[in-house]
Amino acid sequence: MTPSEIAKSYDQLAEQWNSDEFPRDNGIEQHKRAIAFLKEKRRALDIGCGSSGRIIDLLIREGFDVEGLDISSRMIELAKQRHPNVTFHHADICEWKFPRKYDFISAWDSIWHIPLREQEPVLKKILHGLTAGGVCIFTTGGLDAPSEKVDSAMGPQMYYSVLGIPNLLKLISEAGCICRHLEYDQHPELHLYVIAQRT
Repeated sequence: MTPSEIAKSYDQLAEQWNSDEFPRDNGIEQHKRAIAFLKEKRRALDIGCGSSGRIIDLLIREGFDVEGLDISSRMIELAKQRHPNVTFHHADICEWKFPRKYDFISAWDSIWHIPLREQEPVLKKILHGLTAGGVCIFTTGGLDAPSEKVDSAMGPQMYYSVLGIPNLLKLISEAGCICRHLEYDQHPELHLYVIAQRT
């Protein structure tokens, strides 16, 4: 699937993500753990921010000046309604150029949808988008080797790709960052989250 096709799939999910039925605690404790590594809380970016606003709410409470980015036009539309004072970017992270560096970057359940060939350059771009001491939290599939798949588990057809843990850790190190935390937080599901910090 192309990024534009994935955007259309997420357009179909935007209302569901925006409803009171969406679990607003999803990923929050993990983000608190990541934020605890920071010394400075100035600018934050939520990649694949969606429409729920839960991560943006947390970042605002923590004192960050927050920006959101999503490829889905409907997700961005609903996100703006929820947070009219937040800057949102309707863009494909594969193409988007960082306007500045950020102290904190979240890519929770988002960048695993980009094409496998884009995983390495996008993750490098994200890690280089951190300030010195900046922290990034992101999710991936807890697999040992590169992989990609398409399924309809959420309803609309969706694409996923992963680099594999050995490649991921190598890339983090080569990008001048340290892996501070790696956890299968939904075991036995292969949902993996990683906290990386720029040295």
